[in-house]
Formats: sequence, structure tokens, C-alpha cells
Amino acid sequence: MNAIARPAPLLFEAKESRLAALDGLVRGLWLGGLTNAQGSVEARLAALAELRAALVSGRLPPFEAWRWPPPAIARRLVDAMQGLDLARYCRDEGELTDTVLMSILFHVDFIVDYRDRGADEARAIGMAVDAFAADWQDRCGDMDDLAEVFGMIPDDAKSTRFDRIRGLLRSEGWQEVVRIRRLLERLPELADLIRRLGRAAETDEPDEAGRVTVQVIEEATAHRAERSTVRVPDMPGETRGIHRADRVARMLPAEAMLLGHPRLRLVWHARRAERTLLCYEDDDRMQEIRRHEEAVQRPTPRPQPAKRLEMGPMLLCVDTSGSMRGGAEAVAKAAVLEAVRTAHAQKRACHVFTFGGPGEVVDMTLPVDADGIGRLTRFLGQAFRGGTDVCGPIEAALAKLEDARWRQADLLIVSDGEFGATADVAARLRAMRDKCGLHVQGVLVGDRETIGFLEVADDIFWVRDWRRYGGVDTDSPLESNSLTARFFPGALRTQANRDSTTSGATASAAVRAGRHRGDPQPENSA
Repeated sequence: MNAIARPAPLLFEAKESRLAALDGLVRGLWLGGLTNAQGSVEARLAALAELRAALVSGRLPPFEAWRWPPPAIARRLVDAMQGLDLARYCRDEGELTDTVLMSILFHVDFIVDYRDRGADEARAIGMAVDAFAADWQDRCGDMDDLAEVFGMIPDDAKSTRFDRIRGLLRSEGWQEVVRIRRLLERLPELADLIRRLGRAAETDEPDEAGRVTVQVIEEATAHRAERSTVRVPDMPGETRGIHRADRVARMLPAEAMLLGHPRLRLVWHARRAERTLLCYEDDDRMQEIRRHEEAVQRPTPRPQPAKRLEMGPMLLCVDTSGSMRGGAEAVAKAAVLEAVRTAHAQKRACHVFTFGGPGEVVDMTLPVDADGIGRLTRFLGQAFRGGTDVCGPIEAALAKLEDARWRQADLLIVSDGEFGATADVAARLRAMRDKCGLHVQGVLVGDRETIGFLEVADDIFWVRDWRRYGGVDTDSPLESNSLTARFFPGALRTQANRDSTTSGATASAAVRAGRHRGDPQPENSA
């Protein structure tokens, strides 16, 4: 038996097989892995792939298991990486691991340069490894600071873009960020309140506010009709041609002539038994409708069960007026920082509106990257001043809620309550509550609720000891923050008050008619 002929090898197959390990490495490691001065290219590429897999799994192989670099260099590198605990940072972080490997290739490649400058082999290795350790000593400290503030390491800190963040971490504004982060440890109720914002996921906790009608994405079964044509052979219908069969009623006249012949009629009977008579071929085509069921997702308005919702987008309105200076300013900044931390950790959308006087509304998105950290640092480092106009940020937030992406957002207002919303803005806020189930949460960093705050907020969380966060060791001098609602309930524009209030036009008509309180209302004239 002849041997099976194998295809001829490709022209560069043997040479390319040496570089097969490149398939397991990111492109950022290709150049350094191919051109490094230490070791052979095959061992170097294979060692990089093995070391990457080990670091991503959270372990650092002993230097004896390293196939590259040479043992003298590998021993020093392992000692340095163990001292920095780099394996802990690299666990499940492929991008950060690739950055570590790029740094190793970069510093190890300088050993030849150090030798050319007069250093012996041991001294050159020590200089390269010490430079690598010093670089990552600072970087690990910075990553620890970022993890302490944000609860995680930002993506920009895991890659070569880290230099964009490093300058921010040396600024005075970052020190204010760290101070505000430590202040959050004294405000656990504020962090829990921010976590509850949004209406994207149900919880097992009851919702004391009752049921609301919202657009909920539900799985439903849709019936889809599919039309098809079914061919029914031998059913009277359209004649399509001639074929061989045993149907006497449809046989050709030429076949019938055989029956009149005394001998050929036997041939006819034989052909009928064999189903080879020439017959007209006809069939009918029927339209068949089949119904299929398939699962679909569709928005459905329905009363929400009496369970609390959370984990949705967040809209923040933060008062930056001059009356917020001191402890109130610190609490407001802490609310913004906690919202940024929560939004990034839970993959939620967050938008911040800061407001002062009329026209002084600044809206910010604060992602945890170099640009977002820069904006957050500038905001937390600035002093609050100016007037107070809450209508501007509320209108901006209402405009956001018209977007489908923000329909399930809740609104958080952080202020000392020294403001007042116009009747039109308050009415639009109530309409959005009825339409989308919007919840407006207030954070009061003052001594008492005001009419303006009570009209726009569904619930108000009182930070009683806000003065302490500004360096004044005292609590609020008031025993309760609900003085307005307690002593002046008629001043609030509640639904009951609005129903019982007589408009100016109605009162004027009653005076002109000479009517008094208690008089029966006149019947409308036809």
C-alpha cells in the first residue's frame, strides 16, 4: 500500500514555530520579548507566557522554575517581587500583569548598558533590579491609596497610562480626597442611603411608600404566525406533467387503447401492477399557517410589588452655596465621593449637579479614570461660596430623566435646606414621581427642615452632628429637625393643603358677592 502523501511544509513554518508563544502574549510584550538582550528568544517568550499565567492566578513561581531570565537575575527579581507582594496586585488583573512584565523586560534590558558603563555583572544586575523595585515601590503605594479611596484599583492604574494619575496623587487636592474618604468612615448611614438609590433591582425589604406604576422589562411569550405551502400529491388540482403511476382515472388515452387489444391488455395489467402506466401528474398546494411561541422582553406598565427597589442610576444635586461652608461642605463632598465609589463598584450610572446662585449649575460625570479623578480632585479641593438656586439643578435632573437610560434613576439632594423651589418646578417634580416612580431623597446638613426642602424631598436624612466634620465639637442645638412640619404644617404645599386652599380669584368673587365662611355655594347658572 502506498503511503499517504503529506502536504509539503510551508516555506517559513520552521522559523515561525519558534515564535508560537507570541500567540499567548499581548502585542505590548512582543517587541520587548523579541529584542531583549538577555537569553534566547524561544526561552524568553515561553517564560513570559508562563510567568503571566502564574501572576494572574495570584502566585509567584520560585526562581528555579524560571526559564528566563538567567538564574542570577531571576533570583534577584523574585526577591524584589516578593518584597513588593506583586502577585497579590496581579491576581485576576491581566492588564496590570502585562504592565509588570513590560517593566521587567525594560529594566532587565539595561543590564548590558550598565556593564558597558563599567559595572561588573553582579553590580549591573543589582542596579537593574533595584530600579525595577523602586519603580514599583512607589506604584504599589499609589495603588494602595487608590484602593483605599475608591475601594478598587482604577483601570488607568493597571496599565502604562498610570503616569496620568500619578501627578494627581501628589497634588494638594488629593489630600482633601483622602480626608473626605476617612470622614466617610464616620458616616456609614450615608453610604447605606446612597446604595439604596435607584429602581433597577428588587430587594426583599418592604417598601413603606406603597405601590407605584413603573415600566418594568418582563419576559413574555409572543405568538408568531409562519405561513408555508404544503404540496399534497395525487389530490385533484393543477396538472403538472406526466409520470408513471397506477391511477386508472388519470392514465393517458394511449394506455387505455391497450385494453382493447386481446393480447396487449395483459401488458396493461402488468404495467398497472408495476405502477408504470403513463398518467397525468397533478397535485394541490395548500397554504398552512403554523403558530410558534418565542420568549420576548417588553416594557410593561404594572403596579410594582410592595418591595423596595435599588441599584439603579443616581442623580445628585449638591448645594455649593456659601451657607454650606465648614462641616456641611465636608458632608456634601463625602456624599459625592461615596456616590462615585458606589457607582463604579456596582457598574451604575452617576451624574452630579452642583449648584450655587442662578445660572451657577455645573454638571459632572465622574468615572474612576484619570480624567474623572482629576475632576473629582478639583471639586473636593474647592471651597463652597455663592447663592442658592435649586430650580436650575432640579430642571437639569428632570431633563435627564426624560432619557430612557435614566428612567430608573433616583434623585439625591444634599443641602442645608436654605432654598425654595417655584410652584412650577415642584409640580413638575410631582408629575415625574407619578409618571416614573421617581424617589427624591434629601440629605439635610443643617439644623431644621425648611419649607423648600419638604416640598421637593420624599424623605430627608438628617446629619445631626454635621458641625463636628468642620472642627466644631458640638451637636445640633435643636432636639428635632422637623420644626417646620410640627409648628407650621399649613405652610407646606401638600396635596391636602392645596385642596383646602381658596384661590385668589375665588376669594375675590366671594367678597364681591358678600358671601361669608359657611355660606352655601351658589348654583352655576345655565
